Amino acid sequence: MNEPRPRIAVLVFPGSNDDRDALWALGAFDADAVPVWHADPDLPAGVAGVVLPGGFSYGDYLRSGAIARFSPAMRAVRAFADDGGLVLGICNGFQILCEAGLLPGVLRPNTGLTFVCGDVPVRVERSDTPFTRRCAVGDELIIPVKHGEGCFTYPTDRLQELEGQIVLRYGRSDNPNGSTDDIAGIVNAAGNVMGLMPHPEHAVDPLLGSGDGALVLASLVESASERALAVA
Repeated sequence: MNEPRPRIAVLVFPGSNDDRDALWALGAFDADAVPVWHADPDLPAGVAGVVLPGGFSYGDYLRSGAIARFSPAMRAVRAFADDGGLVLGICNGFQILCEAGLLPGVLRPNTGLTFVCGDVPVRVERSDTPFTRRCAVGDELIIPVKHGEGCFTYPTDRLQELEGQIVLRYGRSDNPNGSTDDIAGIVNAAGNVMGLMPHPEHAVDPLLGSGDGALVLASLVESASERALAVA
């Protein structure tokens, strides 16, 4: 008997522009991907995962993600994450998760003070997360970035606090934004919430330049499917 398609919610904020890409890509990996408007106070029934997509929520006023963190839907996301639910934040979604305190650190303007856009190599540091289970430690993934505020910042004298939470790193010579310790993606201490600046939904087909993003999204869908079966 075929396993049920896991339902994964994709939040949509005013200014989101990668929500449809995320919905399509998740659907391509056999997820039941559903959009959720930022003003909705509850997540749809049966949700096994949540994705916060890229874009410019609320026009990036104040700071990227600073207003979106107060959306009614984010209260539901926080409760979902606190209960062990899988949450993935991509680019602006990563910024929102940091602003909401669901992930450590903060995303600041790129050190070059310019918008960056292009494919970058990232190295897998952990393969034991729900988001990288289809990878191997040391794998190099080619995934595009497109952001102006992607510099992950954390006090260098406290980096030991993030030991074990760093999932993806830019190559030493390929850091596009000046992120501390070349960090491109991290998880929370519990491992069920992840944020990354590269856009895996734009790298799911070699015809687009790379299919490496599929490893991240397919890992999420597979993990969400297991979670759905566990709580059924």
